[in-house]
Amino acid sequence: MNSWKKKVAGITLASLAVASLSACGSNNNNSGSNSSSSPAATPSASASASASASASASTDTSKPVTLTMLVSGSKAASGEDFELDTLPKLVKEKFPNVSLEVQKLPDDQYYTAVKAKLASGEGPDYFLVFPKLANMGAIEVAKAGYAADLSDLSFWDNFSQSAKNDMSYEGKTYAVSKGMDILGAYYNKDLFDKAGITEIPKDWPSFLAAADKLKAAGITPITMGDKDPWVIQFGMYQLAANSVYPSDPEFDTKLQTGETHFSDAGWIKTINQYKELYDKGYVSKNSLGMASAQAMQQFVDGKAAMIFTGTWDLPGVTAKGAADFERGFFSLPGNDAGQPVYASASTAAGYAINAKSKNLDVAKQVFEYMFDGQSPLFQAWAASNTSIPVYTGLKPNNDMFNDVLADIQSTGHAYYFSNQMWPAGVSDVMQTKFSEIIGGKKTTAEDVAKAMQAKYDELNK
Repeated sequence: MNSWKKKVAGITLASLAVASLSACGSNNNNSGSNSSSSPAATPSASASASASASASASTDTSKPVTLTMLVSGSKAASGEDFELDTLPKLVKEKFPNVSLEVQKLPDDQYYTAVKAKLASGEGPDYFLVFPKLANMGAIEVAKAGYAADLSDLSFWDNFSQSAKNDMSYEGKTYAVSKGMDILGAYYNKDLFDKAGITEIPKDWPSFLAAADKLKAAGITPITMGDKDPWVIQFGMYQLAANSVYPSDPEFDTKLQTGETHFSDAGWIKTINQYKELYDKGYVSKNSLGMASAQAMQQFVDGKAAMIFTGTWDLPGVTAKGAADFERGFFSLPGNDAGQPVYASASTAAGYAINAKSKNLDVAKQVFEYMFDGQSPLFQAWAASNTSIPVYTGLKPNNDMFNDVLADIQSTGHAYYFSNQMWPAGVSDVMQTKFSEIIGGKKTTAEDVAKAMQAKYDELNK
């Protein structure tokens, strides 16, 4: 049996949050705007030692070196983009003979492009990797021989053990995670007030009631850019965190042995819950014709009250639009009345190095400098990072997530993104099949679950 098929406990979010977050509320940034200040950081003794070691290391300055990086995402809406602008500049300042060329692609294009390049042996020196079994997950790239073993780097003691584990395979670590990401509902506080919603919904019935109030007030409750089908995950995994995993935390592990199935009650309930939002007209009309960027614009323009996405989308959500309003963030409550809300939170994507890089040693030296706990590059990375820090001494850059974080810290009520334990391809089928529901076809929750199970069985062989 492959090692990933052994029992997996999943990310220990409560301990992760407690270990990596100190005084979460001390960064008093205004909700709805990015922090312009650098994060407070108190590097540990090991971080300082790592910094000293990396300061003495240098590349061979006798010849020019070009490193390449391919990542996913959108360019920063305003100011410098860390990966496209800041990172190459600060690498050049430290290593004058090294030039870093960075390309950033939309998520769907990224997966196709990076896999093709890696398979051809012409992959970038750096690329973005996701946790566990997710598409372009650490296990996938490690087994394929695409990612270099980074276990020998000196800064690992400064990262949480959970973040390290989720980027590992057979005891070796293959990528450096940006932090912890949380899925949630960003909301427009002004529109909530206008509709008479005085409290954040704490269960599924109260969430539906809030959406109904918004609709009755002539406000679009939720905007989603379903033309990019991957956004379907953003609501679905939050609901699954409440309807699937609390009653069976080992559901995904049991999928591997056939003890559980997507046709079981929990996933049928999850799919039907998400379907209900579309059936009742709570999601923007013609969402299948709207790209994710268009949906984001609709939210920041004040034309919709909520959008489902993750902490990584903070820059887009807080970008200036046609309307000025205060933003907020809460976990989509798929729980029954009287039951606790569970968040959907996971180790964030991170940077890997191509195992076949012609400049592997130089690429590793850049990493040593970038994560040494005190260099200008480290400070710039920390200040620009929208994920929740998992590096010792760092604090969140925005206080919008504090309530959800506090709940995770105090209760441990959170589960990882579902697809991190599925073979790559299952989530694609979920999105494609659910899109039929959005499009008005007579597809049922059972049909979606059946298609997911068929794909899982095919890949699990």
